[in-house]
Formats: sequence, structure tokens, C-alpha cells
Amino acid sequence: MTLILLNKPFNVLTQFRPVEGRQTLKDFIPLPGVHPAGRLDADSEGLLLLTDDGRLQARIADPRHKMEKVYWAQVEGVPDGDALVRLRAGLDLGDFTTKPCEARLMPEPEDLWPRFPPIRFRQAIPTAWLEIRLKEGKNRQVRRMTAKAGFPTLRLIRAAIGPWTIQGLRPGEWRTEDGKR
Repeated sequence: MTLILLNKPFNVLTQFRPVEGRQTLKDFIPLPGVHPAGRLDADSEGLLLLTDDGRLQARIADPRHKMEKVYWAQVEGVPDGDALVRLRAGLDLGDFTTKPCEARLMPEPEDLWPRFPPIRFRQAIPTAWLEIRLKEGKNRQVRRMTAKAGFPTLRLIRAAIGPWTIQGLRPGEWRTEDGKR
């Protein structure tokens, strides 16, 4: 069984099939037979797990197993206590209501790499970083949650899935679960 931890860069598609003019997982992972355990939008960065074990893939990706995912979201504006309470309690996003989660203000992540292209910068509008811990992960959920709370996401990084983290991985770098490359 192989488990790969990849720090997926911004604007990379979570697929191996080539797409003209776009980077995909094929540009980073040279190992055959592994598949992503879940997805990460092209405009999101961070931890993506890949495996050749179908059971492990299902356990990681299926929300029934309640594997916690940790996201760092740079948002426009600075959320106050009320916004954090709304995020934690669950939000009605129209097509579903999010489950309660953990949400807190955090300092900018240490050793944060630059994003290319960089996020838009507006001198008159401050930004803040949130750590959001979910046990679900629906399509664009974190972005939709922060927007609903009044603080649109400018940059989104998945920092951890269950016990696995991006610690020590720069964008595009990967390692196996046992630390080998």
C-alpha cells in the first residue's frame, strides 16, 4: 500500500488526465497506479492524499468516516466574535447546512510560501487568517462558509487531513507516508 502526501500548488487540477495549458497531478507524481483520496479545487492549495489502496481512499474521502480536515483561509476583512460563532454553529448555504465545526483567528502560517499569482491586495481592506476544522468537505464549502459570514476567502490552504499534514512540504513536493520520496 502506498500513501502519498502532496502539497498541491495553486491552479493545479486534481486529476492525472492531461489538460492542454494546465498542470495536473501527472506533472508532480511520477508513480503509476495512485489516485487522489478526495479533491482539492484548482484555486486551493495544500495537502492532497493519493493512494493505490481503494479501501484507504474511500476511508479518507468518505464523510461518513468523519476524518477531520484543517484549512487555513486568508479572508477579506477581520472576522469578529459573532462571525466566528456563526461559522462554528453551522451555516445554511442554500443546498445544505454545514455541520458545526471549529473556527478561530490565527496568525499568518509560519513558513508560508508565496502564491503565484499573488492574491489581490487592497491597502484599504485588511485581511485575516482563519483556521477551520471540518469533518465534512462538500464542494467549495470553506469558501462558501466564509463568504456567507461576510468574509470572502482570498486564499485557501488545506493543512491537514486526519493525522497527515503538509508540514515540511513546499508546493509541488511530495513524500510517502513513511517520509520517503
